[in-house]
Amino acid sequence: MPADQRVAFITCVNNEDWYRECELYLRHLTIPAGMGIELIPVRNASSMCQGYNQGMRQTDAKYKVYIHQDTLIVNPDFISDMLRIFADKTVGAMGVIGCRSLPSSGIWWDGMRMVGRVLHACESESVVDSICNEVDGACVEVEAIDGLMVATQVDLPWREDLFTGWHFYEIAQCKELQRRGYKVVVPRQESYWCIHSPKEKPLDPSYKKYQKIFLKEYGNELDPEI
Repeated sequence: MPADQRVAFITCVNNEDWYRECELYLRHLTIPAGMGIELIPVRNASSMCQGYNQGMRQTDAKYKVYIHQDTLIVNPDFISDMLRIFADKTVGAMGVIGCRSLPSSGIWWDGMRMVGRVLHACESESVVDSICNEVDGACVEVEAIDGLMVATQVDLPWREDLFTGWHFYEIAQCKELQRRGYKVVVPRQESYWCIHSPKEKPLDPSYKKYQKIFLKEYGNELDPEI
């Protein structure tokens, strides 16, 4: 099947139970006529960027969806909806939640104009609706998206030379695409496309380290509103 008729779902896996659940939802997506899907789990990754680069090299599928093992795609028409967004060849990547303009901290959820939506199921008894500003039209251009799900139609190396851990990798990828003139977008979602089930835990001490690395590399490209 030609590369432009395939979608590869790439996931860094360190919890097989979570990935089985993620995979179950992926296998129940509606696959448009003439399209095919590939599931590429990457185990023992040393960082998110390293794992995603490894997954990228394992397939020539034009469309790649980098998805956390604890993210469930619950929109059965996700693939056809994604392809409609990617009909615009200036769009390099798509996510389900993000911000129009990064603040000076580089932390997307600190931004003033967040857009999109996702269901957060952090605990078995608790589901949090994360709804930001609604999207007018089919999609809206943003500066950054959350890494729970990053769909691309353009292959660029993830910056494993800089981000050797698990933070800021997706924000850096957004900036790399924008450096090359591509847009990053969040689509309009009539209902939630994804459920994210992260375990509540303290912020990793390395987060600040990668924040500094991000700002050193991309800080002069930001135009913060705050």
